[in-house]
Amino acid sequence: MAVEVNDRPMTAEQRKVIFASSLGTVFEWYDFYLYGSLAAIIAKQFFSGLDAGSAFIFALLAFAAGFIVRPFGALVFGRLGDMIGRKYTFLVTIVIMGLSTFIVGLLPSYDSIGVAAPVILIGLRMLQGLALGGEYGGAAVYVAEHAPRGKRGAYTAWIQTTASLGLFLSLVIILGVRTVVGEAAFADWGWRIPFVVSILLLAVSVYIRLTLNESPAFRKMKSEGRTSKTPVAESFGQWKNLKVVILALLGLTAGQAVVWYSGQFYSLFFLTQALKVDAFTANILVAYALILGTPFFLVFGALSDRIGRKPIIMTGCLLAALTYFPVFGALTAAANPELAAAQVTNKVVVMADPEECSFQFNPTGAARFTSSCDIAKQVLAFASVSYDNAPAPAGTLASIQIGNSRISSYSLQGLGAEEARRKDAAFKKLVAGELKAAGYPAQADPAKVDKLKVTALLFYLVLLVTMVYGPIAAMLVELFPTRIRYTSMSLPYHIGNGWFGGLLPTTAFAIVAQTGNMYTGLWYPVLIAAGSFVIGTLFLKETKDVDIYAND
Repeated sequence: MAVEVNDRPMTAEQRKVIFASSLGTVFEWYDFYLYGSLAAIIAKQFFSGLDAGSAFIFALLAFAAGFIVRPFGALVFGRLGDMIGRKYTFLVTIVIMGLSTFIVGLLPSYDSIGVAAPVILIGLRMLQGLALGGEYGGAAVYVAEHAPRGKRGAYTAWIQTTASLGLFLSLVIILGVRTVVGEAAFADWGWRIPFVVSILLLAVSVYIRLTLNESPAFRKMKSEGRTSKTPVAESFGQWKNLKVVILALLGLTAGQAVVWYSGQFYSLFFLTQALKVDAFTANILVAYALILGTPFFLVFGALSDRIGRKPIIMTGCLLAALTYFPVFGALTAAANPELAAAQVTNKVVVMADPEECSFQFNPTGAARFTSSCDIAKQVLAFASVSYDNAPAPAGTLASIQIGNSRISSYSLQGLGAEEARRKDAAFKKLVAGELKAAGYPAQADPAKVDKLKVTALLFYLVLLVTMVYGPIAAMLVELFPTRIRYTSMSLPYHIGNGWFGGLLPTTAFAIVAQTGNMYTGLWYPVLIAAGSFVIGTLFLKETKDVDIYAND
């Protein structure tokens, strides 16, 4: 039987709940995404002991460290939320997040304290991840349990806007500071300002949250003595609940996560790293897309109260799987038309003996590439040039073909340090010259960036994000009973978003580094989104009519 939609206007208490929960969550996402937006600068500040390519990948891994620990935060704080209450649990999480972010802004660089700098940085990222693991579930449950029947999608959609708003806020503050202090000063010390000023946002968020009351569903359950004493064991030790957790992960949050991170993070990395658009322009265009797209979280959240959560989320996953390759191809043509033209008219091919080619992903910088194949691929990867691979006779030196020109690589084996440096400089200069002659630009020409088209494509990617993310909080809340809701919904959400989504940039770049093709990294989100579409469509039930008070 369908639940009748409550058409009464939102009460003052409900507005306060949504505002306080959303404000705090915006702040936590702001904290979390400052790091991602500044990954290139952080790589130079804290991983300067590595080469530039490995430093950037290692910075992404440190970014991913915060995501890896999120499920553990979900277990710790989810358990507390189900046992002692929603309100006080997400007060603790916001304090941990805020203080960790503030300390990053004060942390000395690698040049000042050596290896201790990246170690402390990763530790702070892990604390942020633990806190975020408890924050989202608390905010979503808290708002949903205050929402009237038939409006949970509309009310919780406000929480869903917070990730995009947090990202937008981080981009705006970064751009503002960059403009005021200048690029050189920003790269040197100005990048710390967005982290340090977050302490003011923390104070405001904590003050507002202290004024909130506990959720009515939890108060009712607690007054009746029905709170769970062992929410973790009850959530994951009983098959009837564990089965729903697994389905929620594979059929819902995994697909939602890769769509989210492709649309709002990988697209930014793709613009700056693969297409060589300057960071200022890329951030501005992503910010425009976020402004245009964010209201659709509310549109799809409210629509899910009418037609259901499942069809909207599944449609978003399907569209992502079907359109990512053509959309990112169009993004290349719009953002760097010279690069797109060069890729068509003057393809780059690495011809090498497959036996001397190593796995190109080198996040620790520990591997030393000495073969002619690896050297050729490293030079092209450093120049962000896509290439194809072709086999060469065994025992021959690798070569790079750029259009009709072929350049022989070299091997470091048996070379002294001085001769190796000379050969490296000469080889890089020769490759750079041939790439330039073949039309490959060192950077995207700002005058040739089709800003309107790029923004439209980014908006489409954000629109897919709003489809999969807008209704998902309500659906996760409705899948689980009140007594174990915080714990049960938090784990699949944070495994999906922390592992499947948070590892997307690093995994995609690893795939690109190995294959040489800038688009092959898209197979990761495409396959996961397609998998969630199939599993979710076949096995997940619609939840919009569930009575969460009766579902205990």
